[in-house]
Amino acid sequence: MVARHGSGRVRFGVPQDVAFDYLVDPANRPAWQSSLRAVTGVEGEPRVGQTWVDVTVPGLRPAMRTTLLERPHLWAESGRWRGVTATLDLAFTPAAAGTACDVGFRFRIEALGVLGLAATFASVPAVRADLKRAAAILLRDAG
Repeated sequence: MVARHGSGRVRFGVPQDVAFDYLVDPANRPAWQSSLRAVTGVEGEPRVGQTWVDVTVPGLRPAMRTTLLERPHLWAESGRWRGVTATLDLAFTPAAAGTACDVGFRFRIEALGVLGLAATFASVPAVRADLKRAAAILLRDAG
């Protein structure tokens, strides 16, 4: 298995706790994640062990699970579909005297051979663009 991460950072023009609460709630994902049509099966508040299903634009339905939630600093998820596992880790750090924050991300697709590594690095621009979309939504809603 290849287990390298693609990573990056996106500036959010809202406080750390606002960005955290928005991004970790699966119900918000279709608004900012370009590959999603919907999420199903979301129950309760975000927490470690929370599960849901992503309904993707191409029709894939990975089973998702929150694997880490340390509000307002760290959050991680893992998704599985037909033997492929994808993980996303987000780290939230305050910036600009608490009126903004940086969201660092690490993303990995685990698959046999170089397929996972290639898919991981090919997906980094989409992950970054999705987070930028979320930042724009939150900034618009805050203003």
